[in-house]
Amino acid sequence: MATITLENPVKPDLEEPRPENKKKVSPAIVIGTVVASLVAVLWLIPFAWAAITSLKRETEAAATPITFYPESGFTLDAFVSVLRAGNLPMWTWNSLITSAAITAVTLVISALCGYALSRIDFKGRRMLMTIVIGSIIIPPPVLIIPLFYQMLALNLIDTYWAIILPQVIHPAMVFVLKKFFDQIPRELEEAALMDGAGRIRIFVQIVLPLSRPIMAAVAIFVFIGAWNNFLWPFIATNESTLLTLPVGLQTIESAYGIQYAQNMASALLAAFPLIVVFLFFQRQIIKGVSTTGLAGT
Repeated sequence: MATITLENPVKPDLEEPRPENKKKVSPAIVIGTVVASLVAVLWLIPFAWAAITSLKRETEAAATPITFYPESGFTLDAFVSVLRAGNLPMWTWNSLITSAAITAVTLVISALCGYALSRIDFKGRRMLMTIVIGSIIIPPPVLIIPLFYQMLALNLIDTYWAIILPQVIHPAMVFVLKKFFDQIPRELEEAALMDGAGRIRIFVQIVLPLSRPIMAAVAIFVFIGAWNNFLWPFIATNESTLLTLPVGLQTIESAYGIQYAQNMASALLAAFPLIVVFLFFQRQIIKGVSTTGLAGT
């Protein structure tokens, strides 16, 4: 049999694999990453110093020249001394109760006020908005004396209410929530109004579910501020059973002067709950800040 041969056989078109397009990193991203890393290192250095100092003996913490690492090894004596000298569980419980109550009441007041300024057209609305914005720049220490006399007139001194009530008004949070509510499409509310829904029902069933990121961010920021507040709880309470954690830790004194290791241990014990809160809710914090502009307020 005759065989047929093809002089120019057709070869499959095999193209060389092209390298995948790699994303180009802009100089702005590189600079931003370097700056953020430097800021993180600058923040971690004092924290690391406080942690290591709290694990030193008092003699080494106060010795000169200053050393970063203890020569005799780490010890938990400072933490043991702080825990023995004070009532840490009671102080933590008081801080938890007051901070949670302040956060809940602040969310209700700020959300309702922000929604009214955003959606309801009433007489004096612009003036009220101006007052809210102007209140942001008022330093809190200016209000301590009138607030103290107000609590004294209401017979609320040395009660939880004396700690909670003066801290539930946050003009900055009202402004932030108002700006967020402005971004919600009005068509959703208009459709609900045509179906016969009232303002409260629209606010609860439509606006609040859409506002979860900003509400979570505001709640966390208010809780952290209430937990760290030292000056007002220190002035409003004299009873040892009502002391919050920052105030209670400052009452631990020693007859030997300044105890650096114990001071650092107290600071770490006060900051530990906030670190736990941030680790659990850092996703909500970042999402709320990035989507609502909370960082710019």
